[in-house]
Amino acid sequence: MSEVPEIWDLPTNAVAFRRGVTHMFSSVMSYVLAATFMGIGALAHDSGLGLDWVVISTALVWAGPAQLILISTLSSGASIVQAALAVTLSAIRLLPMVVSLLPLLRHRDTRTIDLALPSHFTAVTFWVESLRAIPQVPRERRIAFCNGFGIGLVVTSTIATAMGHVLSDQLPPQLSSGILMLTPIVFLLSMVEAAKTARDWLALVLGLIAMPLVMQLDTGVDLLIVGLVAGSMAYGVSRILRVRREADTMHRGDAP
Repeated sequence: MSEVPEIWDLPTNAVAFRRGVTHMFSSVMSYVLAATFMGIGALAHDSGLGLDWVVISTALVWAGPAQLILISTLSSGASIVQAALAVTLSAIRLLPMVVSLLPLLRHRDTRTIDLALPSHFTAVTFWVESLRAIPQVPRERRIAFCNGFGIGLVVTSTIATAMGHVLSDQLPPQLSSGILMLTPIVFLLSMVEAAKTARDWLALVLGLIAMPLVMQLDTGVDLLIVGLVAGSMAYGVSRILRVRREADTMHRGDAP
């Protein structure tokens, strides 16, 4: 029997917002994210992009992989339209995260505009940590909590981006490239930690097997395809096994 999470005492939205900001400092993934954005800042510097440009990019584009795509396309001579299209396609991978998170934030008085900031903040780190924390947050305070958490992440990452840009001459290229890998590694470890049932583990294993194969297709939405395929297959297998168990139980019950 699963434990019922302790609900935090958050009497006002202001208190919930502050709790979201402080929650950022308790998450290991927040520090990994900051290191990742230092790498992005260094990459922008090496690509000839200015400090003001990359700081604004972090605040507005936000997602790390999208920024890597933006920096690489612009530095290769692509047009702004081509870069914008590439970034937009990369953002499609985040749609399942938004769809799964927003219903958990809604309550009876929620307006559509209230979900704008959480939607913008939704990327891997924000999504994983929000899903982990919001069961302890009263439903009517969840949007304020996530806004505080998201703003804290963006501000910290923007500062880290500026530091990476300024210190890029002192960072070895291998280190700049290596720290960009921290986020996907931590994300994978978080998924392993969150896997509780056989269906979770099956989806994770199928996803790891399918990803190298799907990447060969070069669709630009590899993560979305793998998530849909592996998750659907895991659900289908677990559904079939459950139906069989129920049928066996009924058959034994009918036996004389």
